[in-house]
Amino acid sequence: QVQLVESGGGLVQPGGSLRLSCAVSESLGSFDDMGWHRQAPGKERELVVSVTRGGRRNYADSVKGRFSISRDNARNTVYLQMNSLKQEDTAVYYCYVTLYRSYWGQGTQVTVSS
Repeated sequence: QVQLVESGGGLVQPGGSLRLSCAVSESLGSFDDMGWHRQAPGKERELVVSVTRGGRRNYADSVKGRFSISRDNARNTVYLQMNSLKQEDTAVYYCYVTLYRSYWGQGTQVTVSS
């Protein structure tokens, strides 16, 4: 069973930055794609960013130019760098990896508020 553990969430002021981490129990090279989703209160879960095995990235329009996904294969860890945060970025952020099916972490809360 693949396990994912997110960390790095918290409270940040508008305009601030956070970096989320997602530690995966298996080699990142095992998966077809990976990325991050988020779910705000009262809203459906939405894609933030995905990256394929070949490195093709797909960002939601709302985060383009502000968020960046990266990976450390040696650490089996996926990162989400979030800059210029806005109140509307407040949500629980979930990382996932996909091989035949998707595996999800437990989520980490990000709150953007002054």
